[in-house]
Amino acid sequence: MKAKRLMKAKHSSKETRVSKAKQLSLDIITALPQSIIETILCLLPIKEAARTSILSREWRYKWTTIPKLDFSQPRGGQILETRELFCAINQVMSLRQDPIHEFTLYIDDLELFEQPGFPSRELDQIIVHLSRNHIVKKFRLEFDPYSCCSYNYPLSIFKLHHLTELYLGLCGLDHQPTFNGFGSLTILSLDFVRISVKTLLHLLSNCPSLKSFSLLMLENQTLGHEKSTMIELFECLPVIEHLTIGGDINDIIRWFVPDLVPQELPTSIIHLKYFRFEQMLFLDGYGLTFLAVLIKNSPNLEKIELEIDSNHYLCFEEGDSYLLEECHSDVWLEHMSDVWLEHLNELKIKYFSNLEPELQFVKFILARSPKLKKVSIKSEVKKDQESAMLKTLLRAPRSKQISRKQMNLGGL
Repeated sequence: MKAKRLMKAKHSSKETRVSKAKQLSLDIITALPQSIIETILCLLPIKEAARTSILSREWRYKWTTIPKLDFSQPRGGQILETRELFCAINQVMSLRQDPIHEFTLYIDDLELFEQPGFPSRELDQIIVHLSRNHIVKKFRLEFDPYSCCSYNYPLSIFKLHHLTELYLGLCGLDHQPTFNGFGSLTILSLDFVRISVKTLLHLLSNCPSLKSFSLLMLENQTLGHEKSTMIELFECLPVIEHLTIGGDINDIIRWFVPDLVPQELPTSIIHLKYFRFEQMLFLDGYGLTFLAVLIKNSPNLEKIELEIDSNHYLCFEEGDSYLLEECHSDVWLEHMSDVWLEHLNELKIKYFSNLEPELQFVKFILARSPKLKKVSIKSEVKKDQESAMLKTLLRAPRSKQISRKQMNLGGL
């Protein structure tokens, strides 16, 4: 009996110590400056941050002061069923005691957007509320990339005047906004947004501080039949440093490249350090012409990254490679005789097919980049062709300055 009482006393003593340790840990966290507590809470998903309200009376509303609202899964994905999600967003916003500086929302239940009213109306109201009541600096609205969505962004999104980062995806921006511009916007990402050339240029021309721009688009997402030029495009991007273009890239490029002759830009793109092309196509020469203009007018380029659209080659038989080469125009090389990439230090290419246009481009880069340190080429050629391809590239002028470790050639 005595032994049982002792064991009970020890167990009770252990629970007391654990409880005191937890309370001490909580007291230590509570004693931290409010700015540090907000930083910690911002690192938690919104559901987890809200659960801290049960820790104590003092913690009940701490989560409502964090400036960042993220209604998405850590790796993308919808956190709740759509109706529950919008109810949760409205509830969280009604409890807000402090400004919202960052807002992220991911939706994959897109079939509901085919219906009139909900949830398009609710989403419009959220954007209106943010534009009227908060100084939002980062706004991200993402939808399931494998679905179609008929949602069109409301004009109120252009009233978020304090934005520094804007990420829009998979919806429509089919009206030309009349707004004073995003004077502080430095990052803009348009992923599969339905938009016209006119609206795009108007948007870009009103973002004078834009340093990073990403445009991913499919052919059926272009609105209207307007054409433009690379001159007009880069006049809207005077301080651009990072540029990404992808999707049906040649359809996008044909918006801005009227013919195969590289255009001379009135002023150099002196701030551009990195560009990435996804689904790059060498066949018709337009892709190379766009590259040529960029390279010729970007004296401070540091990194080039290309992902070649190999699907266009599948319709050709192995013995028909000469047909591909005939599709290519060498006119761009004639305009590049005086070009040197003095600051380029990295070249990455994915889905390299070892065809003549691609080889000529890589050899040109190797020959004209004295500070090139790293070359990574992931090819689709057969194993027995890799060695010949490597020998061809290593015969290019200046290629010996890159060691075999630095020149990473291999299959995908």
